[in-house]
Amino acid sequence: MKLLTFIENGQQKLGVKTEQGIVHIAAALQAVPAGAGQSVPQTVHEVIDGGAQAVAALQAYVDQALAGAAGRTAAAYLLAESDLTLGPCVTHPNKIICVGLNYRKHAEETNAPIPKFPILFNKFNNTLTGHGADVPLPVKVTDQVDYEAELVIVIGKEAKYVSKEQALDHVFGYCNVNDLSARDLQMRTHQWLLGKSCDGFSPLGPYLVTADEVGNPNDLAVRCIVNGEVRQNSNTSDMIFYCDEIVSYISQHMTLVPGDIILTGTPEGVVLGLPEDKRVYLKDGDVVTIEIEKLGSLTNKMVAEQV
Repeated sequence: MKLLTFIENGQQKLGVKTEQGIVHIAAALQAVPAGAGQSVPQTVHEVIDGGAQAVAALQAYVDQALAGAAGRTAAAYLLAESDLTLGPCVTHPNKIICVGLNYRKHAEETNAPIPKFPILFNKFNNTLTGHGADVPLPVKVTDQVDYEAELVIVIGKEAKYVSKEQALDHVFGYCNVNDLSARDLQMRTHQWLLGKSCDGFSPLGPYLVTADEVGNPNDLAVRCIVNGEVRQNSNTSDMIFYCDEIVSYISQHMTLVPGDIILTGTPEGVVLGLPEDKRVYLKDGDVVTIEIEKLGSLTNKMVAEQV
């Protein structure tokens, strides 16, 4: 199942992507009421929190709504994706945890040693935005904003001290992120947080795809395209620490809860990996697309922040 969040009258609404279009769940429930005793989640976090049972209930209702559209107008709840303003596909994660230097070729291009343990840092909810949104470049404080295509793990079940073998059982699904990074701010101190946490620096989406549709997360093609030019072209198989290892490792130190998101690192091809005299960082008007196999395309335009 592919879930998304869209904005309607200033509110975040749950949508489900189908071959017929996006099913607007709240509007569908008005037109095609759920059956007696049928509980249908109406936000992405209700789906995540409810796990497999909520996904099954939502799928059953979507099937019912699409069947109900056969003899009546579905204009109120079957929408064209291109008409929607999308929000982040996970709207309120309790934690945003990031893994740095987690691709071998990326570590090599930046002349960094291969980590012995996952390098962890964090971002905050102010960085979240959706597919199609303009991302403000904070030109008052930096001119070195870099792109980073990354796979995101979305936790579905509470995890503490889980083994590597059990780790993926605690994953709800996956999505794309652009882990935007202001390199000068990032490298100003030993802590990377400042360069990673400017407003809008984590476009997330367009879809949250359930784990059953993704299969093996450690073998997915990853690309970043800037103004039509492919800059990153790799595969999650180049990760130093795979998804099961990451979830298990983090769970040894903190409790992961449903809705937490983990950014798993970026492959080679970032601006920082180029010789210093060839680095051209993102600028006003640049369009960046992140593509990960089975997860769709996440596109955002960079726009100089007005101050």
